[in-house]
Amino acid sequence: MHSHYSLRYGILSPEEVLTHYDSGDFPYALLCDVNNTSSMLDFVRMAQKKQQKAIVGVDFRNGAARKYLAIAKNNEGYREINDHLSEYAHAKKPFPDRAPRFEHCWVIYPFGNLPEDRSVNEFENVEIDELPAYRLRNKGEHCIGLPTMTFRNKRDFNTHRLLRAVDNNTLLSKLPKSEQASETDRYLDHTTIIDGYADHPELHQNCLDLLEECTFEFDFGTDKPHKNQQTYTGSAKEDEALITKLAYDGLAYRYPDANDMILKRLEKELDIIREKKFTSYFLINWDITSYARSKGYFYVGRGSGANSIVAYLLRITDVDPIELDLYFERFINLYRQNPPDFDIDFSWTDREDITRYIFERFEHVTLLGAYSTFQYRAVIRELGKVFGLPKHEIDLLSTGNFQLDQLDELSRLVVRYSERIHGFPNSLTIHAAGILISQEHIHNYCATFLPPKGYPTTHFDMVIAEDAGLYKFDILSQRGLGKIKESLDIIKYNHPEEPPIDIHDMKRFKEDERIKHLLRTAKAIGCFYVESPAMRNLMKKLEVDDYLGLVAASSVIRPGVSRSGMMREYILRTRHPEKREEAHPVMLDIMPETYGIMVYQEDVIKVAHYFAGLTLGEADVLRRGMSGKFRSRAEFDKAKDKFFSNCKEKGHPDEMSAEVWRQIESFAGYAFAKGHSASYAVESYQSLFLKAYFPLEYMVATINNFGGFYRTELYVHEARIHGAEIQEPCINRGRADSVIFGNIIVLGFGLVKSLEHRTIERFLLARKEEGPFHSLEEFVDRVPISIEQLVLLIRANAFRFTGKSKKTLLWDAHLLLGHTSKKEPVRTLFRSAPNIYQLPELYTADFEDAFDQMELFGFPLCDPFALLTEAPGGYVNARDLHRYVGQKVAVVGYLVTSKMTSTVKRERMYFGTFIDPNGEWLDTVHFPNIAQRFPFRGRGIYQVVGKVIEEFGCYSVEAERMEKLAIIEDPRYAESKAFEKRMIAQKQEKAGRSRWG
Repeated sequence: MHSHYSLRYGILSPEEVLTHYDSGDFPYALLCDVNNTSSMLDFVRMAQKKQQKAIVGVDFRNGAARKYLAIAKNNEGYREINDHLSEYAHAKKPFPDRAPRFEHCWVIYPFGNLPEDRSVNEFENVEIDELPAYRLRNKGEHCIGLPTMTFRNKRDFNTHRLLRAVDNNTLLSKLPKSEQASETDRYLDHTTIIDGYADHPELHQNCLDLLEECTFEFDFGTDKPHKNQQTYTGSAKEDEALITKLAYDGLAYRYPDANDMILKRLEKELDIIREKKFTSYFLINWDITSYARSKGYFYVGRGSGANSIVAYLLRITDVDPIELDLYFERFINLYRQNPPDFDIDFSWTDREDITRYIFERFEHVTLLGAYSTFQYRAVIRELGKVFGLPKHEIDLLSTGNFQLDQLDELSRLVVRYSERIHGFPNSLTIHAAGILISQEHIHNYCATFLPPKGYPTTHFDMVIAEDAGLYKFDILSQRGLGKIKESLDIIKYNHPEEPPIDIHDMKRFKEDERIKHLLRTAKAIGCFYVESPAMRNLMKKLEVDDYLGLVAASSVIRPGVSRSGMMREYILRTRHPEKREEAHPVMLDIMPETYGIMVYQEDVIKVAHYFAGLTLGEADVLRRGMSGKFRSRAEFDKAKDKFFSNCKEKGHPDEMSAEVWRQIESFAGYAFAKGHSASYAVESYQSLFLKAYFPLEYMVATINNFGGFYRTELYVHEARIHGAEIQEPCINRGRADSVIFGNIIVLGFGLVKSLEHRTIERFLLARKEEGPFHSLEEFVDRVPISIEQLVLLIRANAFRFTGKSKKTLLWDAHLLLGHTSKKEPVRTLFRSAPNIYQLPELYTADFEDAFDQMELFGFPLCDPFALLTEAPGGYVNARDLHRYVGQKVAVVGYLVTSKMTSTVKRERMYFGTFIDPNGEWLDTVHFPNIAQRFPFRGRGIYQVVGKVIEEFGCYSVEAERMEKLAIIEDPRYAESKAFEKRMIAQKQEKAGRSRWG
């Protein structure tokens, strides 16, 4: 009766449990997981398909010690079980010895634990191996025979013991018997159970009698309405009137001169929304976004719902479906049972308040759960510890670089059982964005747990939730929106003379020449979705400089389109119009905007409907099946068969039908819906506008929101390229975040590693209350701080306003504090003059600050090429690569990032992204044999030798050899005078050679 959702206890999947019941000739299928209801509805759904009677309950345990088993007589009993389980899970308290007074459940206690004042629905269980003790006691009233079933065989039992050892964080040899199941808790067929109780058949018959009275019903029918909150206002008619009013009110804002086409589209959508009973779903999303606007929160509405004109008019999204000719049937059609997807992105600083609002605004709200599963490497490490293997052996096993037949017995056991446990659910966690707003209490469907966020969270995941008819609201967190919002605030204080910026003025942005230039030249570092190396190269290849081109590029970059080979074909047809004639006329007619190439998710529906003649419902089944979320393979296979049979009837050649299917199959699960891409493009344009006109302010916001694709160092470098003077944190001018004064950027104290947040808060508060500091002594007098924290501030050069060197300040700090820590500043009417000590002249070598910066910030503020032991020579700059196509060259670059991918032979290869000594971007390709011989060795400066290759105007170096160049020894620990002489000589030699940044 246990599945592997009895976390770190059970072994079998719910499907395997059901298969056992099916093959064992059981009249009922009973599942009672340990303290968990994750798989209950899925178990019932699968049983209904097999026409088996499913019965559910929960095995309440503290650790491995069973307290009682609760079996639901009906749906009300299941709700009682979920209420009880959730109460104790939220409070994180152990279950009591006595179950509550359930009204609709059977409660079964372990043998010998039945309360004397038992109620009529409480029973005592007698396991087969407990029959001798039962006979001696000779008490048969309120006893049943229900064997506990956890595993099938010895191997399963061993796996169970390993899971229990992992759960108890102990060696397998030290796992207490009390923390594991009995070896007799095996899955038995019905005949074996009857034989086991042959001497006392009444026990098993009592069990069957109880189960006979259990009836758990749940409607998983696809033709039934969803189980989300059914109405927004409390009345379906009032909901319909409200959504109609809001939509028509929105016409004045979105379409001041609305024509008949727009009005017909609007009425068509409203009719289907009413018919499919999705009105409340739209209104709830409208409510959430309306609250966000009232608070001044930025958001982006995307997903398939962005294809809807109603969503656009209600301002759930900012994507105009008429302008983009967004395919209505991708958003919603009469065959679609689930509501459209609305993924609403908020700034990471605003999302928590939005979540709070939703929980307070609506009645039945929960976060959507998920499962973290045992991953192979993690299991290797866990089992290695359980078996007591030394660390170096565990490290070897986790790499996978070993021959199984060369391992000792214990190591082979670790590998064998790791493969067995891999993929098991490990613990309950939270879906990244999902929130459920249900019509009924969530405990009618599952129990809940209480994660650190403090909101109840379901035991089941999104797949089971959708099967049950519960569709999530996706409330996501995105740092890109935080950058936009903060940029506008920074512009206000750094350019007070500038008029307010309407960041939603997309019409202006689409026509802006500066934005077009950034797109054409791919100089979009820091800008949402368009800054990655892959996107930067794609925009160059496509010569993108308009909105529609960017919308297409946002989906073309997805792995499915690339994998199908259609990315290259799309580039060719974009750059060479004559190539468009190679498209099949039907495909070109279906998708003229993308030259007959499938680029968006809805293209699957278009092609399946118009090319293969599938109905819209069948086409949507096909699209969903490609997504990986749709589990009904029978329906998907049926749609696939009809695709090919219809193509044959239409006279399409078999080769063409197979090729079109290959393209669908390869990319449909990865490509974006067009509305989704358009939503991304809107945000990209907003960030591009800020980068084009206020690059320094935008880079400060990027740094403060912890960047995007790249690490902070690259955004600091980008700001410097645009004319910023970068300064270290300053006690008197700095803040926790980075701040800008004119063109001077003072880095934030939040970038200083190991500097505590409370330390920053304390001195910022002291500065606010009593003004700036004038000396280190005054700072120590006013701010409670430990010597360790003060040293970090000094090494970060935050006290440079004193005019003293860092070494002098460090001496002063130790004289002032020693090894003590002031808890509170001592308030005095007059501050006494500090003691003055005469220190000898303290030597400071060049580049000491750079090494302090690397240690504290993670990167130097100087030119990193200046830190090389030898200046490289004979290299080609990135800007000159076009002169050397097909030739072997040497290039030098500071590593930005490397991306690993796999070849068709599953060999690892890499793409490298560097910045050359002139501060320009440099790309390299490392095929498997080269990548293995010359691997990347972390951050630093590399020399790469290889052939220059060109593709659609993009130049890169196909590596043949790579070497990481050495940097100077850390001057803070070098022999001072001799080192200084060498540094002076090297500095003179390198002067003027590098202009990085």
